[in-house]
Amino acid sequence: MEKKNYISGTRWGIGLTGCVIGLLSVILQRMGNPPGAGLCIACFERDIVGALGFHRVEGGQYLRPEIIGLICGSTLAAVIFREFKARGGSAPLIRFGLGVVAMIGALSFMGCPFGIVLRLASGNLNAILAVAGLSLGIYVGVLFMRAGFDLGRSQAAHSINGWLVPVAAIGVLLIKTFNIRVDDLSAPFWSWLEPSSLFAPPFIALGVGVLIGLLAQRTRFCTIGAVRDLVLMRNEHYLWGVTAMLVAAFVGNLLFGQIRLNYLAVGSDNSVSVIQYVWSILAAILTGLSFTLAGGCAGRQLFLVGEGDVDAGIFVLGMLTGAAITHNFSLIGRPACGTIGDIQSLGVVAILLGIVFCLVVGFTMRNRWEDSP
Repeated sequence: MEKKNYISGTRWGIGLTGCVIGLLSVILQRMGNPPGAGLCIACFERDIVGALGFHRVEGGQYLRPEIIGLICGSTLAAVIFREFKARGGSAPLIRFGLGVVAMIGALSFMGCPFGIVLRLASGNLNAILAVAGLSLGIYVGVLFMRAGFDLGRSQAAHSINGWLVPVAAIGVLLIKTFNIRVDDLSAPFWSWLEPSSLFAPPFIALGVGVLIGLLAQRTRFCTIGAVRDLVLMRNEHYLWGVTAMLVAAFVGNLLFGQIRLNYLAVGSDNSVSVIQYVWSILAAILTGLSFTLAGGCAGRQLFLVGEGDVDAGIFVLGMLTGAAITHNFSLIGRPACGTIGDIQSLGVVAILLGIVFCLVVGFTMRNRWEDSP
């Protein structure tokens, strides 16, 4: 039997991690991060993509230290506990594609699973729809897993492969810290419009990211895994962490006076059409399905990158590309994840194509077919 040498073997360990993520996310919001999205991985990755010049949409350009901290914290924990292991080679192009469509779905409605939980904790009742869509997408992904879905096994790789993304993250941190630019017209860019103009003090944000990365690497924290394991194995272990994250974030928002009830109703003066709700829910379904097929939520992918997982790195690169596609092709109206009715016509097409892509991957990547004569 494998010896558990990390605190994920206990409920208090995963619960503690959830509490820390929830509370620190609220504190980051209190200190300047966008409302309801103190630590939305998808939104923050979008801002980094914009800051590096891969999209030029105002309001989505800022080098977020939290993302860098999450990777570095995970790497630090993996090295200290001798769990850093370079590995990869498991369906890289498919993982890249899943990352692209996962980001398109996330940016189209409420963000990644981290962002959805935090927005629900801040009083955004539209997040309930996102949770429903996300859960349905995860459930479909679990059905594929029960039918034999598998992206294949990773294999050991040279250590340099595992260090590429963590080193790149440190490089981006140095660029931000010393404001390294060729001239005033070159990257990194910085938007003065919301939401990217809202940020916590950089070194505090970095420290929070490192701490969460450390804990999450040890506990294998994953929001997608909470629902997946509950449905697939009736295992509620990771659900304790997500529940603790939600409760801690709600209590923190309550103490700081950051609860803002927000919903858009069909038929009121600020209403959105029923069809816009449908597109938004489909975007959430796409988000849940793509993350499930890829093996973990946006946060979990970053923590795996910190451990040297090249496959997770490919997925993250896909997410970054998806952010660029979303804004360069105007799939949504503005760089905000917490709204309904912002999906443009081309965005609807992209969401539908993303769902088709995931279904094709789910049906074709099944071992039972590969083993048949």
